[in-house]
Amino acid sequence: MNKFLILLMVGSISLAQPKGKKLVWEENFNGTQLNEETWNVELGDGCPNCGWGNNERQLYTNDNHQLVNGKLVITAIKEGDKYSSTRITTKGKKEFQYGYFEAKAKLPIGHGVWPAFWMLGANIDSVGWPKCGEIDILEYVGKEPDIVFTSLHTQDSHGNTINTKKTKIETIEEGFHVYAIDWTRDKIDFFVDKKLVYTFNPENKTNATWPFNQPFYFLVNLAIGGNFGGPEVDDSIFPQDFSVDYIRVYQ
Repeated sequence: MNKFLILLMVGSISLAQPKGKKLVWEENFNGTQLNEETWNVELGDGCPNCGWGNNERQLYTNDNHQLVNGKLVITAIKEGDKYSSTRITTKGKKEFQYGYFEAKAKLPIGHGVWPAFWMLGANIDSVGWPKCGEIDILEYVGKEPDIVFTSLHTQDSHGNTINTKKTKIETIEEGFHVYAIDWTRDKIDFFVDKKLVYTFNPENKTNATWPFNQPFYFLVNLAIGGNFGGPEVDDSIFPQDFSVDYIRVYQ
């Protein structure tokens, strides 16, 4: 390989990284099953807060996901009057404070699907939600096509989605797209395909308005229906896949 091509390759690698940050962790979903040193598979319907607190319809199982050609594929299925899907987290295994976080993903489509790539504060067990804080890097609901939601939940908002942005992208259901945040001690910028779509930067930062000064962990899931994704679900769309090519952390 000549020196010119090597320089081009090196240049492309450096351009792909956020300025001033280095890749510190990545998940490429290689192999045949999830790495248990990184991922927890959450099971059930979330009882006693059934539906994981949002009146969702799915039962999370260990059978609705697979690794295919270096991608995580979560498949939502309708069988009889029941829906099943997958929800995974890095809680207690991979937690990060500040940095540039991104995932490359392909959305499911249809009325009732609710895929998400998001983060929760690692102190959730001691302070509860929403005091722990929540960062929704990607949310999409099939009932609102061509729209991506980027949101945050805090105690100040009583958990309600008021710190949020709806971004219309007419091609968002086509192929893979990159969803990211740049999180510093002062603000959180949200990006879709490297384009800034929302900034959260409260002037008065307290525990209630800015619980984002601690480690957070990742969650990836595909919900069905619920307060946000439903309430109506088009049963004719199933099965539906939510595919994630990679997750990367730069600091």
